[in-house]
Amino acid sequence: MERILNSLGDIPLGFGGASISGEGAGYGFGDISKDNAIALLNYAFDRGIRLFDTAPIYGFGESERRIGEAFKSNRDEVFIISKCGVSWHPSMRVNMTNDPKTSLEMLHASLKRLNTDYIDHYMIHWPDESVDIRKTMEVLAKAKLQGKIKSIGLCNTFEEDYMKAREVDEITSLQSELNLFSRESLEGPVSIAKRDNISFMSWGTLDKGILTGRVNSKRKFDKSDCRSWAPWWKAIDKDSRYQRVEKLKEILKDYQLSTLEFSLAFNLSFDNVDKLLCGGRSIEQWDDLISAAKKNIDKNTLSEILEKFDEN
Repeated sequence: MERILNSLGDIPLGFGGASISGEGAGYGFGDISKDNAIALLNYAFDRGIRLFDTAPIYGFGESERRIGEAFKSNRDEVFIISKCGVSWHPSMRVNMTNDPKTSLEMLHASLKRLNTDYIDHYMIHWPDESVDIRKTMEVLAKAKLQGKIKSIGLCNTFEEDYMKAREVDEITSLQSELNLFSRESLEGPVSIAKRDNISFMSWGTLDKGILTGRVNSKRKFDKSDCRSWAPWWKAIDKDSRYQRVEKLKEILKDYQLSTLEFSLAFNLSFDNVDKLLCGGRSIEQWDDLISAAKKNIDKNTLSEILEKFDEN
């Protein structure tokens, strides 16, 4: 059976929907108007992007609403991913749970915001040790039989949860963080995807912009950008990463490559990594991403550069 993400166009990129959540706050990456967001989504589609990944927490629903608006006239031509597991209270306090009832409520709310009768791929966003994942999967499997979702995947998962989930229904993709600085998933979801021949897609592909050089020590963020307030962002040793990116730039000069080209090629060098989620926020950024994704770097060159990078 063909891996579910392999047939979605020739470009191995997916549109990371948190980038266009704008003033919706929640998990998002800065101000962008509804009109500009929709124009950007359509531009990415015109350039060949077919996978659009979102979640309710991205802008507290705003990302889903904008994706629904952008593709209301050509819904069947795009592959939309959304998720359950991260909801919020009226106070906007985030609530992480895989409670089956909450998961079903989240699915119905996402269908409404996306203005669609079905979601192509529905994922459990994060593990929840307080809920047996099989209970959540039973709800999703029923929704799948009803045609509300077409397929099911897991984000940020681990072996035990994955195996339990498969007892209930087929899992056709995994999603987790993967980039030059964060490689933990290589021993987890990526290896599982290879073993069972299912699709893997990476989030954090460019480490929130650090690997492109656009995010550095001088970068300032909008209030609607989670990098201006999130504890997990503040906890990262960003200075060491900024320094390593500068060293990577020096290494890549000898190969006439950009950090963007190398970062995408690194992720794509692993088996079953079929799509890289990226949050381009302008036409220029999407042009750069698509061009970089088409860059062919042979394995020997890739290994040589990686060895030099890891020595630093």
